[in-house]
Amino acid sequence: MKKIIIVLFLSSTILNAQKIKSAGKWMGEGEFQNQPMIFGENQAMETVLRAIEAYNSGDADLELSFYTDEYAKKNGPFLKEWHEKTSRLNMKPWVMFPVKIKGDNRTQVLSWSIEEREWKNGSKQKQNLMEIFVIDDESGKINNFVQWRRNFPDNEFGLSSGGKYLGKKDNDYTGRKIVFSNRGETEKMEALIKAYNEKDFETCKTFFVDGATVYGADGSKTIFTHKMWDSYFDNFVSIKWKPYSIAPLKIADTDPTSRVEVYAVEERTMKNGEVWKKELIEHFYFNLDGLINQAVQFERSME
Repeated sequence: MKKIIIVLFLSSTILNAQKIKSAGKWMGEGEFQNQPMIFGENQAMETVLRAIEAYNSGDADLELSFYTDEYAKKNGPFLKEWHEKTSRLNMKPWVMFPVKIKGDNRTQVLSWSIEEREWKNGSKQKQNLMEIFVIDDESGKINNFVQWRRNFPDNEFGLSSGGKYLGKKDNDYTGRKIVFSNRGETEKMEALIKAYNEKDFETCKTFFVDGATVYGADGSKTIFTHKMWDSYFDNFVSIKWKPYSIAPLKIADTDPTSRVEVYAVEERTMKNGEVWKKELIEHFYFNLDGLINQAVQFERSME
């Protein structure tokens, strides 16, 4: 009796599943808002698989043949440059299915995969990918593409966090990872450097709190007020502060304050003819308001 009931139950489930013609809902803006999703044709999926096969073989021209002319023209240069830089690409989809928004003339092929990448310079990367390939039903070719990715923990580069904060003394943050900050610090530093080189002290003021603490490479500590900027450039004929690295960092899972590490060479020509030239490592600390409230400088003499 139990076997009969199970068979009937499974048969009923299969029959009900076969009756499902649509499911879900497109909730984005536009003409298809609130329309259900339906399955697309497998041919769209086959197109994507062939494009991936060409991608893995490094054949940019063959890969582009699976894209519409407009999309290939727009993205072709980037794709060819990508293949020129890489020595090995291995994308392995582990699930893929085509869906459509009811009434749309495009098929969206959803693909989950693992991709391993190797560059000609020796760098390696491994990622989990979720991608959507949009197929124009009329031409049968790809006309759009979006991607989400998550790096493997043992990935060699590209992780969103890394390193470790230790601190001069153990504290609540000891052992946490370091992450990049993105509150406009890089752009502010570039603007500060530009104003500094132009000896524009009024603009320089705007990046600092009034009374920022400045620790000099000579061991000095200065409470630098806005008023001090007024005469800061008086003895300089010219200044060339040229950075070669700007990195805004913060400790993971802490407030939005950050530290920007700037590596640079600075050359100052004085009115008395003296030239001061140093290689610098400087740390600029940005407070919650996005202003610099502390700076620490380290220097190395140059010939």
